[in-house]
Amino acid sequence: MENLSSIWWESGRILLTRLSGEVTIRDIEHWERSLIEAYNQINDHEIFKIFINLFGFKAIDLEAHKRYRSTIPLVLSKYGWRVGYPDMFEEANNLKLSTIRGIRCVGAAHIHQDASKIEKYQELYAHNREQYFTDPDKGYAWIEELSLGG
Repeated sequence: MENLSSIWWESGRILLTRLSGEVTIRDIEHWERSLIEAYNQINDHEIFKIFINLFGFKAIDLEAHKRYRSTIPLVLSKYGWRVGYPDMFEEANNLKLSTIRGIRCVGAAHIHQDASKIEKYQELYAHNREQYFTDPDKGYAWIEELSLGG
């Protein structure tokens, strides 16, 4: 999987997305397109889990950071999932959940190298269907084992 890509792993029903390296706004746009393309491969009325690997990610400027920060929460809100960490930002107050084609997200693993940030998110926002990791392998193992049921 390249550093700015998303793929749909149908047999595991996991959407895998990766954003890594020093990233520009154009890189974020490319990554967003790959995310939408992966979602478009999911069958109608399907449930899925998502593995969000941002290990090694670094926005080169504030514009790129803001764009990246809103992508996952906005996209997942269209699949019935509310990511925990946006609650610390005022703009998340009006985030509405919906579903596109009846597709729903039922679990999320977030990966990032910033241990202090991840520890804070894990403490404040983690629950039995959403976890935060600094180790991509541990995060992947967790999301792979997470049941699709409620």
